[in-house]
Amino acid sequence: MDNTERPSYEARLKVPFFDLDPMQIVWHGHYLKYFDIARSELFDHLGVDLFEYHDRTGYIFPIIRTAVKHIQSLRRGDEFICRATVKEARAKIVVAFEIRRVSDGTVCARGTTEQVAVHTPEMEMVFTIPDEISRALGC
Repeated sequence: MDNTERPSYEARLKVPFFDLDPMQIVWHGHYLKYFDIARSELFDHLGVDLFEYHDRTGYIFPIIRTAVKHIQSLRRGDEFICRATVKEARAKIVVAFEIRRVSDGTVCARGTTEQVAVHTPEMEMVFTIPDEISRALGC
């Protein structure tokens, strides 16, 4: 599957006052929150409900790794697009993100998250993503 075929979703957001640090830019940790919002909307868009899946099968999908490259700071009131793109969903779920300011198209941040499948209540990590989830995520 090449990149043009990978499932993605663009969440349009606006920086609220309470996300600012004392330097009047978005505090670095909030970028992970923006990633989480976009990933959640991507999964909703693809029909993947991890809460329902857990109730039905006992699997949870904790995040095991995050990475953020901060390129240009967002400021109060900036509108931005956070694009979430599924990169992998076989051994782990990898989602790539790009945050782009709407007003000028500037890329402000890029990053990734990685999730694994864990079966509860044993809390045993499974080394493949269940087929139902993998297929729903386009992999």
